[in-house]
Amino acid sequence: MSGKKILYVFPGQGSQYRGMGLDLAAEFPAVRALYDRANATLGYDLAELSFRDPRDELKLTRFTQPALLTHQVACLDVFRELAGDAARPALAAGHSVGEYAALVAAGALGFEQALKLVARRGELMSELGRGGMLATTLDWATAAALADKHYCGIGASNLPDQTVIAGESDDLDRLAAELETAFPSKRGVRLNTEGAFHTYLMVTAAQEFRKVLDQAEFASATIDALSNYTGKLHENSPAAIRSRLFFQLFNPVRWVDCMNAALDAGVDTIIEFGGGIGKGDGPDGKRPNLESIVKKSLKARAHQAQYLPAINAASLRATAQQLRN
Repeated sequence: MSGKKILYVFPGQGSQYRGMGLDLAAEFPAVRALYDRANATLGYDLAELSFRDPRDELKLTRFTQPALLTHQVACLDVFRELAGDAARPALAAGHSVGEYAALVAAGALGFEQALKLVARRGELMSELGRGGMLATTLDWATAAALADKHYCGIGASNLPDQTVIAGESDDLDRLAAELETAFPSKRGVRLNTEGAFHTYLMVTAAQEFRKVLDQAEFASATIDALSNYTGKLHENSPAAIRSRLFFQLFNPVRWVDCMNAALDAGVDTIIEFGGGIGKGDGPDGKRPNLESIVKKSLKARAHQAQYLPAINAASLRATAQQLRN
């Protein structure tokens, strides 16, 4: 694998599922130890929540975010154990809450510190959030004009023609109605979130979150990490990273720009860690959450890159083996 330029990516909310991490904990002692550390840090049984979700709470933002981060770091740790030096990354990027796992992978955050941050972030987004989000097939400019008209904002730019709009529920209803009549060839799908994330409706949550960020310990990163807020590389300083994570809460996730920056840097291998989508509980049969939009980004740029999953025990072993050969 020498000469490869590898990007690690980590998905955001929506990629959680009942049973995630159960297969890893059954096979790898290091994963069981990681969940023990998470339980001690959080003060509740994250392993039970992730593996069995007996009270159907995994969908709640306050629990989704620490559960996802822990699963992503568990996958990352197992992959490092299996692959050794065969797949050292050049860059790391995460979508929304996934950015915290990317910073762990980059060495800028320790696991417990990142877990404390996303736990408080999730609590604040749940407690102070309101409204909803609508995924559309509009370009940014068209989506922004429509959003302004209805007092909404852009929550994420995932592809040049895939923009998420967010706002108060009534405003979003009116926007969705106009989208259907004014742009009949475009789709709008409501997302299952507890608020209008990454818009002005998250400002109060961000102000409270800043108090936690200001106390958080960051280290110098050992690899480059991409910022959702800027769509560019994080500056390698704690103060700069703190400010970018603060602004990320109430500004759009610029995933298109993050991907373009990675491709401009010459990335030729992309590995996705943690979470998963697809029907049914448990890790079997799940597929990577970000794969579709990343592959569309590659196609739009006519850029050749290999995309590999590292989201459960089977895919971790297969990808590690492929990269060692």
